[in-house]
Amino acid sequence: MIVCKFGGTSVASAEQIQKVANIVKSNPARKIVAVSAPGKRSDDDIKVTDLLIQLANAALQHENTEEKLQTVVNRFRAIADGLGLDHAICDVIAEDLRERVQGDKTNVELFIDSIKAAGEDNNAKLIAAYFNAIGMPARYISPKEGLVVNDLPERTFALPEAYANLAPLKDTKEIIVFPGFFGYTKAGVLRTFDRGGSDITGSILAAAVEAELYENFTDVDCVFSANPKVVNDPVEIKEITYREMRELSYAGFSVFHDEALMPVYKIGVPVNIKNTNNPLAPGTRIVPSRPATGRPVTGISADSGFSTLYVSKYLMNREVGFGRKLLQILEDENISYEHTPSGLDDISVIMRSNQLTPENEARIISRVKEELHAEYVEMRHGFSMIVIVGEGMRHNTGLAARAATAISETGANIEMINQGSSEVSLVFGVLQEYENRILQALYEEFFAHAKAK
Repeated sequence: MIVCKFGGTSVASAEQIQKVANIVKSNPARKIVAVSAPGKRSDDDIKVTDLLIQLANAALQHENTEEKLQTVVNRFRAIADGLGLDHAICDVIAEDLRERVQGDKTNVELFIDSIKAAGEDNNAKLIAAYFNAIGMPARYISPKEGLVVNDLPERTFALPEAYANLAPLKDTKEIIVFPGFFGYTKAGVLRTFDRGGSDITGSILAAAVEAELYENFTDVDCVFSANPKVVNDPVEIKEITYREMRELSYAGFSVFHDEALMPVYKIGVPVNIKNTNNPLAPGTRIVPSRPATGRPVTGISADSGFSTLYVSKYLMNREVGFGRKLLQILEDENISYEHTPSGLDDISVIMRSNQLTPENEARIISRVKEELHAEYVEMRHGFSMIVIVGEGMRHNTGLAARAATAISETGANIEMINQGSSEVSLVFGVLQEYENRILQALYEEFFAHAKAK
């Protein structure tokens, strides 16, 4: 069995959904299809998810929601018309949206989750209807029928019983069309996954049915060694390990959500990134291990939007429990951290800036000063993380020096260096303004020069 997921651009229009049908039909092993909400049809278009967020905000502000609701329905109606479907499916979608808009608004986060999830949920219903209309026996299944997730306040993840609940889908004779992006708590409360949540749903399904392959269809032929919007004609990656992909996805590779690797990683299901618009292209395979190549670096990625909590205290290294107490303050504010580079008398905690507000930032600084008696505390913003990734890095001497030299030649200062014990990745913290320049310089060092040789 093959589980395949189709992203927003792959299901943005009737024409794209017809391509999806042809892909599924071309291989009888493709029995489970996870779908996103309709994405952009062009650069100046609006994704259905964004239209739904506008609808949710209008409802929360007690505005008239009918016009915004009809805008969403009309997007689905245009798809239904293009597929030759009866408008009855649009009536079902409109009724579903009205029920969601009238839902409980006590918890704003959960209310917005419910509205946002309508994009994936209703698109799955529409696609299942189309499959059946063209003679492909299909069945829509709601995540309510097995994809059990945790309760607030933690970020959403599938509970172990979700895999057992979904395992019987391996025996399906029909094509299962399953909406991505969300699940339900044991109490029946809808919760959405993080960005790229449909990738996560597809991975959960692939792990649950122990699929032979998880195909993730998007709008690019493969994963590239660097961002093609920054680097000209980057090298294509034909095969990459789970660990390498996880590191690259963490720092800006938007082709595949980093959290989506965990379910398939646990049981060794390979992933194939493919292009809906060019399905015959081999794509990029993500596998448990791969043969060594002559190139130590597999890919380079960069992501912005990081902040650093810098704390200095003399003899910090002698103080038992200092690090734990510092991280406890962040935990109390429900903030996760990315890296903790440190010296004898200072430590930096790097985190995503979107977790910070002026209020919690002030509380953190105040508590660190008062409770830990730190001599200097500062929150610094505007950082990017540049990540160099490759299974072959551990066997290559001088790689960090080459990277640091390439960065220095851009005129940028390295604010932080971190290398994990696995030696699969090397992370450099730099000021955001240098991000693209550094990415180009590192690509030139590890790929262009190597190519020339």
